[in-house]
Amino acid sequence: VLIMGHLAPGSAYKSAHPPLAEQQEPACPVRKLVTPTDGAKAGDRVRYIQFADSMYNAPCQPYLRSYLEAYRFRGIDPGTLSGRQIIECRERDLEKYAKDLVNTELFDPALCGIRGATVHGHSLRLDENGMMFDMLQRCVLDKKAGVVKYVKNQIGEPLDSEVKVGKPMDNKWLKANTTIYHSLVGTAYRDDAEAIEYIQRIHSLRTKYGFMPKEAQLWQKVQRSKAVSYTHLTLPTKAQVQISVVA
Repeated sequence: VLIMGHLAPGSAYKSAHPPLAEQQEPACPVRKLVTPTDGAKAGDRVRYIQFADSMYNAPCQPYLRSYLEAYRFRGIDPGTLSGRQIIECRERDLEKYAKDLVNTELFDPALCGIRGATVHGHSLRLDENGMMFDMLQRCVLDKKAGVVKYVKNQIGEPLDSEVKVGKPMDNKWLKANTTIYHSLVGTAYRDDAEAIEYIQRIHSLRTKYGFMPKEAQLWQKVQRSKAVSYTHLTLPTKAQVQISVVA
């Protein structure tokens, strides 16, 4: 809560609208099927947390973050960019989700940064302590304790009390488990035999379909015979029906 900086710890959540129970919304079958999150029930405002992941073997990366969040969390809006990833949702829901994102192996205190603004640093070399560059110096390494601690919140405002987020992960484990390809300090993309085999299969099949071999032509005829334009509600043409009969 302190690092995100949206709310003082222990204070009441601010609302964007009255609780759902008080709104007297019209009857809707979808509302009966979908259970709202706690934040939506209470009418919480929408807030965010944003991560930057170093290209030097950080455990996670922006695209995968959005992918796993969309599968695991409800009522969220994940955003993916090249060097950062943001997740927006109702405030009390965000606090629960943020704990999972920070307290698990998805987060390395040295190579992952919680940065709401001025996120630069993910592609730069690490410093002498193995820390990712941060222009606002939101977090520092306590060399005596070996622990990373935040001295500013995610937008760079100084904190009244520092927040310890743990020790940096083991470099060997990071290299073996990172989801980022790096030819100099990690695993090169071309060295991942499983990934290469899968990508080659995809390109091979899409190329064969593009050149329209016999099996692709037959499939195209079947598709044409079943074609219906839902925009204009038109049925297959006479020529398409003839093709399907011949096929």
